[in-house]
Amino acid sequence: MSVSVVVPCYRSASILPRLVARLNAVLPAIDPVHEIILVVDSTDVTWDAARDLAAEQPHVQAIRMARNYGQHNALIAGIRAASCERIITMDDDLQHPPEELPKLAAALTDDLDVVYAVSEAEEHGLLRNLTSWGAKSLVMGRSMGIPNADVLGALRIFRTFLGPASTRSAGRTCPWTSCCRGPPPGSAPWWCAWTSAPRAAPASRSGR
Repeated sequence: MSVSVVVPCYRSASILPRLVARLNAVLPAIDPVHEIILVVDSTDVTWDAARDLAAEQPHVQAIRMARNYGQHNALIAGIRAASCERIITMDDDLQHPPEELPKLAAALTDDLDVVYAVSEAEEHGLLRNLTSWGAKSLVMGRSMGIPNADVLGALRIFRTFLGPASTRSAGRTCPWTSCCRGPPPGSAPWWCAWTSAPRAAPASRSGR
């Protein structure tokens, strides 16, 4: 099944060429039909980098927000622009290694609609402390399909038919909760572990 990768971009001009190159190395193994959607919500030269990558590579699309509307709205714009059967959302700072995406895609089995990635460090720390509310919620997520949004980040995959439901309330609170972290009502969620990496270049992400 084809896959769109949506990446909100904020002050990441120097990182985007590396990110796209690493995505190009793994996406064909997920599906030959794929696209990368770079949504720029900063007013610096990040747009120039995204525009140049889109001009050079037909499977890369660059979207420019009028100003810094924040990660939530950048995600909404990218989800609306996606044309493939599955959507992966991820950060732009390489803390989500593109090499982990095949594992994430494989976890989206036929009986699931959404899969969230939880870093292995967080997973192990939470499971060691079962008295914590977060750990109990994570266990509930495994057994009942109700993940704890507080331990879930921006790395996830979901079926594109959920996109319209998750973006319908433009200008109001999205049904996915803040930054699209929770599952759309009625969907079947799960989670998988992934190995995080250091951020390539920490940035002050105002409005996120």
